Amino acid sequence: MAGLEKKTITTLVLEQIREMILSQKLKPGEPLRQVAIGEELNVSRIPVREALLQLEAEGLVKFTPHKGAVVTEVEPDQVEEIFDLRETLESRIFSLAFPRITTEDLEEAQGVLDRFETLLQPGADISEWSKLNWEFHEALYRPAHRKRTLQFIKMLHADCDRYLRMQISLSGSYEDADREHRQLLKLCKAGKKREAVQLLKSHIRKTGSDLVQALDRAD
Repeated sequence: MAGLEKKTITTLVLEQIREMILSQKLKPGEPLRQVAIGEELNVSRIPVREALLQLEAEGLVKFTPHKGAVVTEVEPDQVEEIFDLRETLESRIFSLAFPRITTEDLEEAQGVLDRFETLLQPGADISEWSKLNWEFHEALYRPAHRKRTLQFIKMLHADCDRYLRMQISLSGSYEDADREHRQLLKLCKAGKKREAVQLLKSHIRKTGSDLVQALDRAD
C-alpha cells in the first residue's frame, strides 16, 4: 500500500508539473527548484525528483550541471522533425485505415468536432483542445489496425502538445484547425481517399510551419 501511495503521489506531482510547463506557467529555461515545488504542492522532494526525471524522458525537462532541472527550450528544428514524422506516419496509417472506416467511426469523429465547437471561444481550455485533437485523429486512424504505429503516433501527438498549445496561444488558430478537420471528415464521408490523404498531409505540414513562424515572431 505504501508503494501504491507513493506512486499515486508521484503521478499527481508529475501531472501538475507537466501541466504547468505545457500551459507556460513555467517558461522555457526556467529553473525547477525541487524544494519550492514540493512546498507549493505540499509534498516531499522525493516525488518531485521522480516526476522531474520522468519529464526529462518526455523532453520537457533537462538536468544541467550547477543548475539542476530546468524547463527545456523550444527548438524550431525539433518542431520540424516531429511534424515531418507525423506527416509521414499519419498519412500512411490514414491511407490504410480509409477503406475500413465505418459509419460508427465517422460518427465518433463528428462527435469530437461537435465538442470542439465549445473551444472556439476566447479563454478556452487549451489542454482540452489537445485532447480532442488526438481523439479526432485517432478515430480516423484506428481502423487501420496498426496498434504499434498508432501508439507511436500518439507519442508524437503528446510531444506536439506543448508546441500546439504555444501555437494557439501565439496565433489563436482555433478556427483554421476546426475548418480543416471538418473538411477532412467531409472527404471521408464522400469516400474521396486521395483528396483526404492530401488534405491530411497539408494540414499537418501547415500546422508545423505556422508554429515555426509563430515561434520566430515571438523571438
